[in-house]
Amino acid sequence: MAFVNMRTKEVQAKVVYYGPGRGGKTTNLEYIYKKFRDRIKSDMVSIKTHGDRTLFFDFLPFDIGKIMGYDVKIQLYTVPGQVKYDATRRLVLKGVDGMVFVADSQEEQRKKNILSLKNLQENLATYKKSIFKIPLVLQYNKRDLEAQGIPLLSLETMEKDLNSQLKVPFFPASAATGDNVVATMKKIISLTMTSLQSVLK
Repeated sequence: MAFVNMRTKEVQAKVVYYGPGRGGKTTNLEYIYKKFRDRIKSDMVSIKTHGDRTLFFDFLPFDIGKIMGYDVKIQLYTVPGQVKYDATRRLVLKGVDGMVFVADSQEEQRKKNILSLKNLQENLATYKKSIFKIPLVLQYNKRDLEAQGIPLLSLETMEKDLNSQLKVPFFPASAATGDNVVATMKKIISLTMTSLQSVLK
């Protein structure tokens, strides 16, 4: 739930990047951090978990103007992808306002994508949040690997696996090259802001 400070007229919203291990969540945030460095007022904080290459979380306030007279700050987080860090993932989801699910387009990662999305649904439910109601964007990452001859899932297959029921916006992307990273972020911020407007009314 967004933090609203009536005194300073500021809303602080939390967006979490979720997905299977090594799918590109951290790479997304690192790209955003470098690209918008001049607009980011804080350092990127990372807490390493033993044995997981992914950052524990990234903390990144992002000023994006006013909504209904309030200044808005977005905090962007990632979660560790490995299954053994599920308690940590659940903790990071506390108070989440919007989600980006970063799926790995490699054929061999198909099952992990499906299991990770199911895990997200279960972890949101512990906070009485529905995956069907929270602002959500899917990102089909690593599309650039096709040029290296690595077998990728088709977008149709990924849509069928992950988005046939959710029917949320999706972006084919490459966090490594930056392709559609900013578009993904802008879309989730837009959806999150729309949902927060009802809170501020």
